[in-house]
Amino acid sequence: MSFGLSRGREQDFAGFGLDREDLPPIAEGPWDPRSLFEHPDRPFELEIGSGKGTFLVQQSGLQPETNFLGIEWAGEFFRYAADRIRRHDLSNVRMLHDDASEVVSHRLPDACCRVLHLYFSDPWPKSRHHKRRVMQDTTMKAFHRIIPPGGELRLVTDHDDLWSWYEDHAARHADLFDREVFERPASAGEGEVVGTNFERKFRREGRPFHAMTLRRR
Repeated sequence: MSFGLSRGREQDFAGFGLDREDLPPIAEGPWDPRSLFEHPDRPFELEIGSGKGTFLVQQSGLQPETNFLGIEWAGEFFRYAADRIRRHDLSNVRMLHDDASEVVSHRLPDACCRVLHLYFSDPWPKSRHHKRRVMQDTTMKAFHRIIPPGGELRLVTDHDDLWSWYEDHAARHADLFDREVFERPASAGEGEVVGTNFERKFRREGRPFHAMTLRRR
């Protein structure tokens, strides 16, 4: 249990959040996150960079027959989101505190993830930090591996340079993914693209938003 974004309220995420130390050794082979759920045979979706967990809380209630995993690297946000999911008693959602790029590239089994959500990822605006962006040539190939044919990679950002980065990678990997128009999730509010905390904050600042869906060929 811990304190953080909850402003003094005790956080407890037992059974809903796990740390990288909770995962089996990489030497044992792929780790299937679907095994975390009571019904592992149900469709599985992954969100990279879940922040406070707003999208997961909103959308999972509308898709009770779908299992969701959110991966968040910032410990304070992970704890807040996992505790929030526990308080809502969302049996079809789990949180993982880990490096999402490493998990996607080295942990997950082939064709396990029907939809991968990447919303308002850290843009790492300085050129020397671009290697830290989630979207890379190597991760595009990893996304293609874990998403089955017809599955989706859904991208949203407010950052113009990161959007250009996405467009360049989408064009460069057109043999792996077909680019389509982004359809906002049912949980998004009126006028929203997705409805995350970051989007609501950036909307108040008047920032524009960019979105696309890449469908696995």
